[in-house]
Amino acid sequence: MTMACDSPAEAELIGLYASMFRTRCFEEAVYNLFVTEQMEGTVHLSTGQEAVSSGVCAHLRADDFLVPSFRGHGEFLAKGGSSRSAMAEIFAKDTGCARGMSGSMHLGDPDLRIVPGMAIVGAGIPIAVGLALGAQMRRSNQVAVVIFGDGAANCGYFHEGLNLAAIWNLPVAFVCVNNLYAVSTRYQTTTASPTIAERAAAYAMEGIRIDGNDGLAVSAAAGTAIFKARSGDGPTLLECMTYRHRGHARFDPARYRPAGELEAWLARDPLPRCKDHLLARGAATIGELEALEKSIEAEIADAIEFARRSPSPSPDAPLQMVYSQAADGYNPAAELT
Repeated sequence: MTMACDSPAEAELIGLYASMFRTRCFEEAVYNLFVTEQMEGTVHLSTGQEAVSSGVCAHLRADDFLVPSFRGHGEFLAKGGSSRSAMAEIFAKDTGCARGMSGSMHLGDPDLRIVPGMAIVGAGIPIAVGLALGAQMRRSNQVAVVIFGDGAANCGYFHEGLNLAAIWNLPVAFVCVNNLYAVSTRYQTTTASPTIAERAAAYAMEGIRIDGNDGLAVSAAAGTAIFKARSGDGPTLLECMTYRHRGHARFDPARYRPAGELEAWLARDPLPRCKDHLLARGAATIGELEALEKSIEAEIADAIEFARRSPSPSPDAPLQMVYSQAADGYNPAAELT
């Protein structure tokens, strides 16, 4: 649904809230489907971290590149991926964004310039650097954004990627989602520096730590970083401080968290914070926001039904998707059938 807004800024704020709510609604549905064994496999949720994906992707053009984290449902949706194609993918159906081959952890869509998520921690960083280099060489004015967790900042990919991006002044933004835990290992036990953002100084790059539960703060910082990259002024490292409400994956009870920590972060939930700001500014009424939420809930319910009705991929689908059809008509996959 759409609302009549008095200014573009109000429209953007409502769009930000809608994006965040869509991710929350989608992931709550996915979680319930998994725990009731209506879906197979596992799932990594970003519940509580929605402000990062929505705030960052709000500034990406359709032709910009996004390399998401493996906690990437919200990133896929915020970049323009449909809830139907995402849900069908997690249901392993042929109508999914990767024809049911990727599952929850590897959502992607080349038409939307979304690179499938990487299972190797930090592996998306050099890929984003390569995409940015290609954009620079083509003079396409495109930007690449990569989103990764705090654990990835201790991998070699991180240092190599930031170093090359700085040397070549590439149009890329590095977005670190610091939710305090790499699986169950707390950030402070593996990282000597007080912040990840300050590491940017080693590469003569701007590094900024922001409140990752404040959608407006994330949007402002990401907008500046993406504009800077597109203008030829080089890369930026953003560290977004946030918190996942659930464990690392489907069956993680997160008993490693100290008492009271979850409750303290729940009080800073990014969705009610954004909603309260909308109401305080008079950008929307409570009735308008409730109607918006119901329309998104209906969208997610439709996505589930669409996925249930969709066919499974054919047995030879993996062979069809491995190789590219050669210009002369030669098809390597035919030799494997």
